[in-house]
Amino acid sequence: MQAVILAAGMGKRLGEYTKENTKCMLEVNGIKLIDRAMESFSKVGVSRVVMVVGYMRDKVKAYLGNECQGVRIEYVDNEIYDKTNNIYSLYLAKDYLIEEDTLLLESDLIFEPCVLTRLLDDKYPNIALVDKYESWMDGTVVTLDDDNHITRFIDKEEFKYKEIKDYYKTVNIYKFSKEFLSQYYVPFLEAYSKALGNNEYYEQVLKVILHLKHAPLKALPLDGETWYEIDDLQDLDIASGMFANTDEEHYMAYICRYGGYWRYPQMLDYCYLVNPYFPPQRLTDEIKASFDTLIREYPSGMKVNSLLASKNFGVKEDYIVVGNGAAELIKALMEGYVGTLGNVLPTFEEYPNRLAKEHLVQYIPETEDFHYTAEDLRNYFGDKDIDTLLLINPDNPSGNYISYDELLELIQWTKEKGMRFVVDESFVDFANVDGEYSLLDNSILETNPHLFVVKSISKSYGVPGLRLGIMASGDTEVIARMKKDVAIWNINSFGEFYMQIYEKYKNNYEEGCRLFREERNLFRQELEQVPYIKVFDSQANYFLCEITGKFKSRELAMKLLRKNILIKDCGGKAAMKGRNLIRLAVRNRKDNSYLVEQLKAL
Repeated sequence: MQAVILAAGMGKRLGEYTKENTKCMLEVNGIKLIDRAMESFSKVGVSRVVMVVGYMRDKVKAYLGNECQGVRIEYVDNEIYDKTNNIYSLYLAKDYLIEEDTLLLESDLIFEPCVLTRLLDDKYPNIALVDKYESWMDGTVVTLDDDNHITRFIDKEEFKYKEIKDYYKTVNIYKFSKEFLSQYYVPFLEAYSKALGNNEYYEQVLKVILHLKHAPLKALPLDGETWYEIDDLQDLDIASGMFANTDEEHYMAYICRYGGYWRYPQMLDYCYLVNPYFPPQRLTDEIKASFDTLIREYPSGMKVNSLLASKNFGVKEDYIVVGNGAAELIKALMEGYVGTLGNVLPTFEEYPNRLAKEHLVQYIPETEDFHYTAEDLRNYFGDKDIDTLLLINPDNPSGNYISYDELLELIQWTKEKGMRFVVDESFVDFANVDGEYSLLDNSILETNPHLFVVKSISKSYGVPGLRLGIMASGDTEVIARMKKDVAIWNINSFGEFYMQIYEKYKNNYEEGCRLFREERNLFRQELEQVPYIKVFDSQANYFLCEITGKFKSRELAMKLLRKNILIKDCGGKAAMKGRNLIRLAVRNRKDNSYLVEQLKAL
């Protein structure tokens, strides 16, 4: 078995990374792509590698020589690499193709060695390695029948998004028998090149062969094995995380992304905190129905969006400001109007991180689960010189909750103390309480202009991609200034449209929160069956848990990530005092049960 690598291209989309080198010499976490490939070839017993080189070929030859990791290397030069596509590179290697069974692959791939093992262990002689189509993929896709015979090669012009559930992406790694290459592929390659020229792609030849009766070509779908195609800088960044050298680097590469996990569809994300039971499908269908209009039209300005938020939350228009996520409003408030801040630790760090340490007075509860009461806050901050008291309610990551009646007492206490009182109630809709619980009330805001209420629409309403948040206060001067501070179009048309139609779905939202509370109870009961985890009480959409044995918190997070499960390791936070603490978001029934299964399996 030999391998043929197509490595003649220039890789222009990688900019400076390929200015002086070809793509196969690209380093991912300090290891060149070609070195990773050669190591894999050596492990599976490839006897010879034929490299078709063009751009910067002398550097490739000088680096690899005629043998690497015990595998012999021969070169084919593509002198017109800048004027041709990969069909011509393969055409130049046609004499090698008919000599023995061949692995064919492109040089910009990074993959686990087990990918080649899967391919070679399959007894069928002619196989295209494929993976279920996902949104990050680009290039040729195929469709398969029930026996994994390829039924269609679909190029970009034929691609239809409504059919993606049936698509598989070619990994650009193939296994071909000597007979297939000599009897089918090479003759058709020669004919195709002569008829249509050299600016085509080698998959086009396979597409032609597929029209033959009983074409001897099947696909082998991957089953979770890791691979990536590196065409640009974003691809390089993603591949660096996927193929990190250590578990620690692997974990940090993901956790520092702060989102964007739709690029990893197999990932189960227990870090980021949203509602698994809202929005309903009908709401998203309504947005989809207006997609063409929304993507082509400007959103309204702040006046209209404040009116929409006023309607949705029952708060006067002059009392409310809409943000591009709550984070935009938090930044504006903290940097402009807070002064010295009193806050609890651990907490949502977006607030205290906006201020210098000398402007922070921080309280760490001495309870095991970091829970505290309104009286604890009054006792600690009563004699402190602070301008603003911050309360996340329920708090993050502890899930601590202060009741509505206690909040009213704190509002009065902070007024008497001459403090601003900022209450972030982004998670309050998840609290299991009867009666009133939200401070988004005109009478409360009007009589307490020192009060500022923040709510992230992303979290409780399950639409983080829309980037919506609101802040409300009876201090109309500050609200008016904040409206002027933010950009005139600080939210997009999709966010505005969501606020426009939300009122129709209020009953769905209330039902979604009810279902969530039921699921949170079930999830807690299951987590408590994991022998090395202690679960703390929470009124939010997550649990703070302590690892009481078997693993350190970071160790557990890294082990789960190898199973495509992302959790939040809280052990490194200063207030956690070195304890092995993690935070687990509450997802739906299926996902939560799966996580518990994996925790028990460990």
